[in-house]
Amino acid sequence: MSTIRDVAELAQVSIATVSRVLNQDPTYTITEETRSRVIAAADQLQYTLVPRPKKKSASPERKSSLRIGCILRITKRGYNDPYYMSVLSGIESYLRECGVTLSFIQSAPLLSDPLYLESLFSDPVDGLILMDPLEDSIYHSVRKQVPHIVGIDTLRDDIDDVGYDHLWNGYLATKHLIEKGHRNIGFIGGSGDGDILDHSKRYQGYLLAMHSSKLAIRDDWVLDCKWNEDECIAKTNAFCKNSDLPTAIFAASDLLAMAAMKSFYLNKISVPKQIAVIGMSDIEMSQYTNPPLTTFHVPKNEIGRAAARLLLSRIEGYQSLPQKITLPTRFIERNST
Repeated sequence: MSTIRDVAELAQVSIATVSRVLNQDPTYTITEETRSRVIAAADQLQYTLVPRPKKKSASPERKSSLRIGCILRITKRGYNDPYYMSVLSGIESYLRECGVTLSFIQSAPLLSDPLYLESLFSDPVDGLILMDPLEDSIYHSVRKQVPHIVGIDTLRDDIDDVGYDHLWNGYLATKHLIEKGHRNIGFIGGSGDGDILDHSKRYQGYLLAMHSSKLAIRDDWVLDCKWNEDECIAKTNAFCKNSDLPTAIFAASDLLAMAAMKSFYLNKISVPKQIAVIGMSDIEMSQYTNPPLTTFHVPKNEIGRAAARLLLSRIEGYQSLPQKITLPTRFIERNST
């Protein structure tokens, strides 16, 4: 009789992967090719997994009464940042399909007021989706009051977290410019309020690609704009006065890439003829820039849906160590590089 170990060896995956595929674990993210390989191996060996007893799902009445909140990361654009709005749309659409409505959406800065924080959680909250890692003291206060929290790119180790690999994508974006023949490459990005640029994973990816190709990194070609497009334009305008410019720029977000391209246009610097630009995230506006922006498509809506799905499964009793779900990105080559 075949065992689960036999299936794992034939499919060339771990025993845990076989178990989760055959149990149809909704929170487990793998490629369709791997999933098909596991199922084919189980069929070939005529292996049947003994089903686990299923936990009762929450009733529609129970789901509709759930109190679930979302804490937004706020940028200069406030509640209109296209990246976070796409993630929020994914959260809301999945919850709506499950008969659940977000009870509240609040911004992270508001939680720094102790009275506001106390008021927000005065009624029990079943679950929370966190788009901002929060300051440690605020986070630990929230953590004590909310039984289930799922983060989105928070890098918190004690909760589930959904996102994409910022470091790897920073590396890939820079590598694309290198493969296009560029050797003098700058970086535009930010790390948020009170942080330093070295903490940015996308910046670390840029450094890794440059070092691995033995290319020089010049401080005057690195602009920390704090994720602020106005600051980006101001710094890029000053940058354009330099007679010794790089031939390419990796901007850590599409909004910063678009702000930099506006500055290049105003300073009569042609993109990509004089300087190539690549962004990150593929917000809808990026395809309408002049020229259209080369970028990486981050599955923003899917990130939101995955976070909402994982949160509901936790509320319904799914137990495991905190999971880190990393969704794949997709390279979108347009005319800016």
